[in-house]
Order: sequence, then C-alpha cells, then structure tokens
Amino acid sequence: MKNVYFFIVVLFLLSSAEILGQVNLIQNVSARKTISLDGVWDSQVDVVGVGSLGRFGLVQDRKPTKFVYNGENPRNTELVEQDMDVAEKINVPGDWNTQKEKLFLYEGNLWYRKKFSVVPQPTKRYFIYFGAVNYEATVYLNGIRIGQHKGGFTPFQFEITKELKNGENKLLVNANNTRGDDNIPTKIADWWNYGGITRSVSLIEVSDTYISDYFIQLEKGKLSEIKGWVKVSGSQKAQAVNVEIPELGLKQSVQTDTSGYAELNLSSKKIQHWSPENPKMYEVIVSSANDNVKDKIGFRTIETRGTEILLNGKPIFLKGAAIHEEAPFRTGRCYSEADARTLLTWAKELGSNYVRLAHYPHNEAMTRMADEMGLLVWSEVPIYWNVKFEKPEVYASAEKQLLENISRDKNRASVILWSVANETNESEPRLAFLKKLLEKTKAVDPTRLTTAALLAKEGKNEFSLEDPLGEFVDVMGCNEYIGWYTLPAELAPSIKWTSKFNKPLIMSEFGAEAVAGLHGSADEIWTEEYQNRIFENQVKMLNNIPFLRGTSVWALMDFRSPLRLLPIKQDFFNRKGMVSDMGIKKMAFFTLKNWYQTK
Repeated sequence: MKNVYFFIVVLFLLSSAEILGQVNLIQNVSARKTISLDGVWDSQVDVVGVGSLGRFGLVQDRKPTKFVYNGENPRNTELVEQDMDVAEKINVPGDWNTQKEKLFLYEGNLWYRKKFSVVPQPTKRYFIYFGAVNYEATVYLNGIRIGQHKGGFTPFQFEITKELKNGENKLLVNANNTRGDDNIPTKIADWWNYGGITRSVSLIEVSDTYISDYFIQLEKGKLSEIKGWVKVSGSQKAQAVNVEIPELGLKQSVQTDTSGYAELNLSSKKIQHWSPENPKMYEVIVSSANDNVKDKIGFRTIETRGTEILLNGKPIFLKGAAIHEEAPFRTGRCYSEADARTLLTWAKELGSNYVRLAHYPHNEAMTRMADEMGLLVWSEVPIYWNVKFEKPEVYASAEKQLLENISRDKNRASVILWSVANETNESEPRLAFLKKLLEKTKAVDPTRLTTAALLAKEGKNEFSLEDPLGEFVDVMGCNEYIGWYTLPAELAPSIKWTSKFNKPLIMSEFGAEAVAGLHGSADEIWTEEYQNRIFENQVKMLNNIPFLRGTSVWALMDFRSPLRLLPIKQDFFNRKGMVSDMGIKKMAFFTLKNWYQTK
C-alpha cells in the first residue's frame, strides 16, 4: 500500500504536459507544414524475418550501414538477394490483407520503402509522423535505424533532422503484425488483424523552437472558464506565447518556463457550447515569435451526478452504436475522411448522438468528423479479453497506447469517455492494473469521464453490476447478449437490473447476428427477423433500467473477424451490424431507430 500511495502522489505532482511529453507527439499535425508520403510504396514480404536478422546489413540505432534494401549495390557484379527497386507495389495508407489476395491471411513481416525528395532548411527541424502501423514498426532513413514503435492504433513520430539529405531520401519501414500473448491486444481478438502502414505518413517541418503541444478545454464544471496549457520545444523554450479565440474576442499572452511550459486561463460568458444539437467550434490560434498553429475546438463540459450524465450541466441520454474501423463497401482498415463520413452518417441516420469507437483508437479523421457532425465519442484502448495483467511490461505497453491516444485527441470536443478495458475477467492483478490506468487518465485529463465495458453477474431473473472496477470508473459500461448468447429473448423484459454503485450505466454492447437480405421466421436464426425479435425484446428491457443513461448497439456495421467461421452465414464476418458491409440496413436498424426517437 505504501508503494501505491507513493505512486499516486508522484503522479499528481507531474503536470499533464509532462506526462504526455513522454510520448513525444506533435499536436495537430494537419495544421503544420507537411509533405505527405502517402501513395505507392515498394514492398517485400519477409516471412522469416531475414532483414531483421541482419542478413541485409541492418544495424543498431543511428549508425550508418551499407543497405542493399535500397538497391545501392551494383547488380550482376556481386551477390544481392534483395532489391527494392524491382519489388511489388503497395498503397499507403492501407492494410496489406485487402490489397493483395495472397496476403489476406498473412501475419508477419513486410518491408515498405518510399523514396522522396526534399531540400532541408538549416534553421528547421524535421519529423516523420505515422498515423499508425500494425503492430510493430521499425523505421530506417537512408540506411540508418531511426526508431521502433509497438501498438497498432496510435500515432508516433521520430525526429530525422540529422539523417535527412538534400535531394533524394529513402525511407524504409518493417511492419510486423504478428500477434502475441504479451501484446495489447493479445493473440485472440474478435476483429481482423489488418497488417501494415494503415494510416497516413507525413514529413513535418517545424522551426528550431516550435509549439509542440497544447491542451485547451473548458474547466470541469465551469461553462465560461477555458483552462489549459501550452508547450514549446527547442533551444529557446522560455518565451512568450499567445493564445487567441478571435470570434470570442479572447487573447492571452503567457510566458513559458525553462521547460517550455505555461498554463493559460481564458474566460467568456459568450461561449456557445458544443453539443450534438449545435456542434459549434471556434478557431483557436496558438502563436509564438516563430510559430503559428490553428485548430478548430469546441467547448463543452461533461460530468456525472449520481446516475446522471451531464453535458454542459444538463442530463443527456447517449443513443449510439459501436463501430469497428472497418471500411464500408470495400472492407479493410478505414483511414479516410470519406470512410469516416459514411460510417458516422449511418450512425446519425440511426438516431445516434454518440458512438463507441471500439476496441482501439480509431484514425483521427473519425474524431475530427465526430466534432464536425455532433457525435459524442467513447474512445478506447485495446485492453481486451485475456490480458497478462500481472506483467509490468504489459502494463507499460497499455499505458503508452493510452497516453498516445489521449495526446492526439485531447482537444476534440466529441471525445467524452476514455475507456480502459473491454470484457476483462475479474482478478486482483487486473483490478490493480486498470485502477492504475484510470489514475493516470485522470492525472492527464481531468476534464473527461472514464469508463470500461464490464460484465454483469447473470441470473435467470436478475442481472447485477458488482465488478469491483465499477468503484473506480465514472461511468459503467456493460456488455450483454440476452437472446443471442444467454437466455431466451422473451425473458429480457422481465429481467431486473441492479447495481452496487450509484453511477450511470451505458449498455455498451447488445445485439445479435443476421445476414442482410436473409428473411424467414422470427425463430429462424441468422434471419433479419430473428435479429429483430431480439431487439424488440431488448428495448423493452432497456426501458426498465432506472440508472441506464446510454446504449451503444453492437454494432453499426458488419466487420471482418477471424473467429466467425460459419460458411455462407459468416465467412469471416461478424454479422451483428445494423448495416451490412455493403450498406444494406437490416430490420433491427429501424426498430432501434424508432426506440431512439422516444429517448
């Protein structure tokens, strides 16, 4: 207990900027001067990891090497067993599984190479920024190893100022999506393990001293008080920084300290608060002597009071759907604004004011589009099922992914819930692990709520929420599949729900599978009628839970999963979507939509 107390004290002595600084991410990359490295890359499958074993001259960090992957050796005059100049092509961003049929089931190493030209400026600094690579990425520039990152759904960057050449440069990335018991997520997950550089890659140019980060949100519980901080990085960390919101007539000049940090406070009674009905965003300008960053930020508060969830001080019921990052119409990993708009438009058509982005951080286009469209967001890290909670290295990986997720999206008004787990079995190591993550989350971002998708204690006539983790989250999530995995559907309306905790509940998952277009009797499994029968009984039950403050149906759209093997009906798809992967709305979509109209 003494060690735990010491950890908590140290944690809260650190500022959120200091904690997030450990993940080293530039805030708001889209507003910076960048060169997109998206497009066609060279690629090579490496099933046994030959390149990583040193067969092709790979060496330790920041040391030069003769690098035959770059095609620098003379051909036909010496032995060369690899030549990226004549390798297959692949699109970035994009998973390799759906780009090449032979790689559909592939898990392992794949090498990517991109040539690009640039004229580096002597007073500038340069970073390579990856939106995400699944799962492990090792990055080289011009034959020099720059760094490594683990975690398939969060951004990362490396500074390359010293390694960048005037003229042509060669960027090499080894992506490895091999599943592992000690990974986050672990070996078994109910979604497709799409491999590769699945999100955009950018070359960022900034000044020698630049505005690296900022956090600008309403202070918790105060509708007219904007509070936050700015962070400057570089050789001149102590300097004046201006924060402006022109539409509100607000401007504050702050002086950063020797670490580059300064707090800010702005006040206005004229703020139009962001909400699903009015997703108002303001242009916010953060500037210094040699840097200027613009963002669009909405201002809203989110709190709980007993079993209520309060948005801008008023009770709200969250009506929503859980979404996997599965591309509509083509399948594969989502990455574009078009994908985000399609999925979130379907959510709005369902009657949603909220979405659960499951079971991992989605691409930034999703949260920025949610800001624009007025959809509240549950954001999650993939602490899912059989995690090795007793291992310190697993906790370190989970915490890093959590901080990378919060760092990227902490200025998004849509994000109201940080989730730390989904369907994890109760144990002492698990409780200590997740409690520590929740404490870290609150230390970094006290303005939002915390949650986790829990499991209820099931009886024939009563379901009770007793998971000890419920004591430490702000909002309880619960996944239940009455009518599909447990109990007959017709028993749902008579089930009594109880809770050990005086807290709001979001039914974070409920649903059943159906093949779009397959019709028959309501007793015939896999038909739309069968799925709809379950939903008709579900909504009767949901109406009778006094502390229920939200729902996210599982799921908005059908998605690929290696666990779903049934031929013809599933074919590697989880068919619990309200909409098929080809955009067909099922009967249950309209049943749920009608219920949402009553809430």
